[in-house]
Amino acid sequence: MESIVSSSPKTFTLITGATGGLGKAFAVECASRGWNLYLTDLNPTALATLATSLHSTYGIQVQYGACDLMDAAARNAFFDSLRQAQLHFTALINIAGIEYEGLFLELTAPKIRSIVRVNIESTLEITHTILRMRESQEPFWMITVASMAAFYPMPVKATYASSKRFLLNFFLALREEIRPLEATVTILCPAGMPTTQENVEAIEAQGWAGYMTTCNVGRVAAGAVDAALKGQAIYIPGAINRLMHTAGGLIPPVILARMISWRWNQARSRRGLAAPIAE
Repeated sequence: MESIVSSSPKTFTLITGATGGLGKAFAVECASRGWNLYLTDLNPTALATLATSLHSTYGIQVQYGACDLMDAAARNAFFDSLRQAQLHFTALINIAGIEYEGLFLELTAPKIRSIVRVNIESTLEITHTILRMRESQEPFWMITVASMAAFYPMPVKATYASSKRFLLNFFLALREEIRPLEATVTILCPAGMPTTQENVEAIEAQGWAGYMTTCNVGRVAAGAVDAALKGQAIYIPGAINRLMHTAGGLIPPVILARMISWRWNQARSRRGLAAPIAE
């Protein structure tokens, strides 16, 4: 664990996947509101650079610790470091996730395991740990990044979409469980975002549909934080995406899966097999 400034007992907002495109957007958004941050991701150098920049720009306290969320032992060591530091949290933003695009039979066993371990297993363990370390004297809020994919049976992204569906259902249930604790959950369900070169290529391959549903990460982060502070259960950024969600609910799932399969196969034919896409 590293700190930009010495920190006596103060409350923090913890952000996972903090050095990715969406993670940085959330870090900047929270820092601009004057909130102290705890950042975690894989790369300690990238974390240090981001933490220094946020502290210099916004004058907030920033602590950070690198962790491979796919590894159970690494997660346990990370959680132990938080407990030993006696930190308390008023918010958690679960961003870390892994996506591999491709037919299920094209995916290797390690890729399938990594989706489950990061998107589901680590997210639940982090949430469980941080809820127990919340500042009991203050309201607690949480954002978990799911996806528009959570609403649909999605060929070519079957494992990823199902992991996001799990998160959607789990956190809607958890939202009710923690209501008596003055805690709330907002599930963020974005469509495409140009956070990596792979994402940009995927958006371009979808043509007009990709461009119409893509959202700026800064606006997504700001809108999600506003929604969380209002206690909103689900936040779908973009009017077109919200319209698509409503319209999709009117189509039988079997037909919807066939339509999505056609769309993704068309996109894949334009660019070949997809590389892993990190959130």
